[in-house]
Amino acid sequence: MVKTTSQEILIKNLNFSYPDGQMALSNVSLEIQRGERVAIVGPNGAGKSTLLLHLNGILRGDGRVRVAGLEVPGASDGALRRVRAAVGLVFQNPDDQLFSPTVFDDVAFGPLYMELPPQEVDRRVTRALAWVGMEEYAGRVSHHLSTGEKKRIAIATVLAMEPRLLALDEPSAGLDPRARRSLIELLCTLPQTLVVSTHDMRLVQELCPRTVILDQGRLVADGSTQEILNDEVLLNTHGLERP
Repeated sequence: MVKTTSQEILIKNLNFSYPDGQMALSNVSLEIQRGERVAIVGPNGAGKSTLLLHLNGILRGDGRVRVAGLEVPGASDGALRRVRAAVGLVFQNPDDQLFSPTVFDDVAFGPLYMELPPQEVDRRVTRALAWVGMEEYAGRVSHHLSTGEKKRIAIATVLAMEPRLLALDEPSAGLDPRARRSLIELLCTLPQTLVVSTHDMRLVQELCPRTVILDQGRLVADGSTQEILNDEVLLNTHGLERP
């Protein structure tokens, strides 16, 4: 009998330095189970975004990274394609993901990259836009939309690939209160495993039952969000504030 596991992410002793020699991640180990919603928090330069970029092989450090049952470092082109289909990475700036003539084209880009037939591409685009409440925007130009609308379209671009997990970098950055509330409500409805890098501690409190703190590239705390938010000494030590 094949043993099944609910483990979605395994990171073991991960180290990464940028070309200038700056250490961005130092001996980071982390496990995330399927369906979890986990916040990655910490001060600027803590390594949060760097860690997210390892989940689909954009960056490859020294150590073990396994996502959705696939080993990431050293993965072949075919394996990387499967990893990137499994991991929906949403950048902090939605303009980094939206570059096509229309919203439909932006959302269709991933399924087309997966070489899916046109009928399946159309189905996935329609479903992804419906999921984020943007069905009527298919013919619009992405760069003419508000920041909140762009964030929703950016999420739709990865949902169209039907990923097993979503990795979001500062998803609430630049949003007004109404757009921020709408985004949190949307993320709460998604069934995927969520890994969220953020400074927004209110979002953490409302969305993520588990929180991980990174500081200077090191994992310094990992526990329930409520316990971490109640530890003022821990928060102050690592440049964080209670919501």
